[in-house]
Amino acid sequence: MKLLKLIFNFYLNASIHVAFSVFAFLRITEAYFEFTSNESLNWFIFFGTITGYNFVKYAGVAKMHHRSLTKDLKMIQVFSFFCFLVLIFFMYQIPLKTLYFSMPFVLLTILYAVPFLSGFDKNLREVSYLKILVVAFVWSGFTILIPLIDAGKAISLEVVFLMLQRFLIVIVLILPFDIRDVNYDAISLQTIPRKIGVKKTKKIGLILLVFSLVLEHLISSSDILKTPFMIFFFILIIFLMRAKTDQSKYYSSFCVEALPIVWWLILLVFRNF
Repeated sequence: MKLLKLIFNFYLNASIHVAFSVFAFLRITEAYFEFTSNESLNWFIFFGTITGYNFVKYAGVAKMHHRSLTKDLKMIQVFSFFCFLVLIFFMYQIPLKTLYFSMPFVLLTILYAVPFLSGFDKNLREVSYLKILVVAFVWSGFTILIPLIDAGKAISLEVVFLMLQRFLIVIVLILPFDIRDVNYDAISLQTIPRKIGVKKTKKIGLILLVFSLVLEHLISSSDILKTPFMIFFFILIIFLMRAKTDQSKYYSSFCVEALPIVWWLILLVFRNF
């Protein structure tokens, strides 16, 4: 049991779980636009998510404590290095055009962690309200725009609607994390819950979800797509409304993060049966 717990914690702390969530969003995009997936691109984004998230989460910690790193953090560093090597391998399997369009999102990820503002001691993560917008923009870009460009699809109004919907959904998925971190974030980090309170944050999340529901009806007329979205929609509402500052250790990091995977699995069931 202890070994299973160690493996599970590593799965979460090494950003493998969040990478599967991004992967699920990629598969959902493929279902909505009915194009053949580029497996090399999907794995490039999967391992890029692990590398990028671990860089963002642990770069500062490793810099400050590089001589006294814990065993777990050292394992994550080694794991991230090998994921980076796999990322490089798949990078050579995808077209240059796709890589060019990926660069702005890669740059935003780097600037999210690397200080470059206010005398080079502040990054995008520390700019009030910008943190959540940058993450949502990068997720929507990598899970919709990049795979569609790679597949040679035109950027239609439907694509714009889906990107906007994905952007709003990712923001709502982040809110339970921000609610959890209210008591731990630095005072200077003005997240939405810290600025307006938990109750108002949940109201904003509900409003954004209503907009995403409207967009769903503009994007697709197929019940095979709409019904899984509606199930996901109501599950996400439940998790948003139940989020609190003293939530369990795995509430956001596992349960909320797993919701895109749940949506994809429900979609698979409806498409196959």
